[in-house]
Amino acid sequence: MSKPVIAIVGRPNVGKSTLFNKLVGQRISIVEDTPGVTRDRIYAECEWRSKTVMLVDTGGIEPFSDSSMLAQMRRQATIAIDSADAIIFVTDLRSGVTATDADVAAMLLKSGKPIVLCVNKCDSVGDPPPEFYEFYNLGLGDPIGVSAAHGHGSGDLLDVVYEHIDFDKEDEFGEEYIKVAIIGKPNVGKSSLVNRIAGEERVIVSDVAGTTRDATDTVIDDERGKYVFIDTAGIRRKAKVEEAIERYSVLRAYMAVDRADVCVILIDATVGFTDQDSKVAGYAHEAGKGCIIAVNKWDAVEKDGKTMQEFRAKLEVDFAFMSYAPFLFISALTGQRIHKLFELIKFVAEQNAMRISTGRLNDLLAYATARVQPPSDKGKRLKIYYMTQSSMKPPTFVCFVNRAELFHFSYQRYIENQIRETFGLEGTPIKMIVRERGDGKA
Repeated sequence: MSKPVIAIVGRPNVGKSTLFNKLVGQRISIVEDTPGVTRDRIYAECEWRSKTVMLVDTGGIEPFSDSSMLAQMRRQATIAIDSADAIIFVTDLRSGVTATDADVAAMLLKSGKPIVLCVNKCDSVGDPPPEFYEFYNLGLGDPIGVSAAHGHGSGDLLDVVYEHIDFDKEDEFGEEYIKVAIIGKPNVGKSSLVNRIAGEERVIVSDVAGTTRDATDTVIDDERGKYVFIDTAGIRRKAKVEEAIERYSVLRAYMAVDRADVCVILIDATVGFTDQDSKVAGYAHEAGKGCIIAVNKWDAVEKDGKTMQEFRAKLEVDFAFMSYAPFLFISALTGQRIHKLFELIKFVAEQNAMRISTGRLNDLLAYATARVQPPSDKGKRLKIYYMTQSSMKPPTFVCFVNRAELFHFSYQRYIENQIRETFGLEGTPIKMIVRERGDGKA
């Protein structure tokens, strides 16, 4: 299921980006004391009370400005508002309620979305100053006093925001459906592949990169199984993302990955591997999704007896960071190997959801540690007491050890390879959590 989206909006220079950075815990948005510095939406995950949301930082809204830049920023903010689950409306205690604040409040009320009013720059602790109560005039309920610079009140703000979010909302498609996100850089044939799978023209296909603006669902329920294919906008390098709508399309693509069980990473055979392909694949890998690397437009490549073998060998080097992912050479135009894609998706989804008993894992652990001795440092040797699987999607294993710092990355990789060799887990990343027994620290 995709994460709920929270949009942070307000007029320019009220501290939206500072608040965004404080909530996500790192300096992502550019923070300057100049109105209009945040010219595009920036998004990042925010975790609070063991639940994760996607925060979207927007440029300042000037409802009636004649500036073309401010008009474009207003357009971006409007797009973010339309698809947000809740909105944080940021105002400035020092400047009080302005006419622009009132206009923005009226615009937000028309959206029908839950709105949490945040009064920023309440830097002093204790009771709020008299001017704080002026913000009740906006008609948005009780304001929350926050100091984005110092972090005061940010927890209270998130508590109120979380009251408006249904984290238990079920996906419209049940567990019996395998959700598949088709991702890749623009113009690699994602929409053509969806149309080939559906057997009809479901998505606009054009040679112009960026035709697909949104993530669209195509439901397949036939003898091949039950699938939901999510066609996403192409993910470009940030420097290349210029148009306001397209910036939001990138966010939608990331959200589609969050929803998916399996990600089909599409590569253009006529272009080959690019740096952007690794970034697209990296997001799916970090999200713990089952992954398939599909090389599209294979019909357009001149071939001899060794072409596929050589292409595969090069891709194995390019995608060394996700060596578990299987390759498939397809053509969305001719339908070449599309039937194999269905089989592979189903197989990878099963691998991503595999559960292994603790007994079998510890039998493997005994064999692996006898075969290759755990590392030691200054006379102290690593002891792995036992291992258990804590969750699926992706398969996550917890190792309880005597000293976590002795469990070097190279030995973790060895244990992971032994797990894959014994149980398969093809097409899915594996997560390893190391804990020292008795202290509960990861």
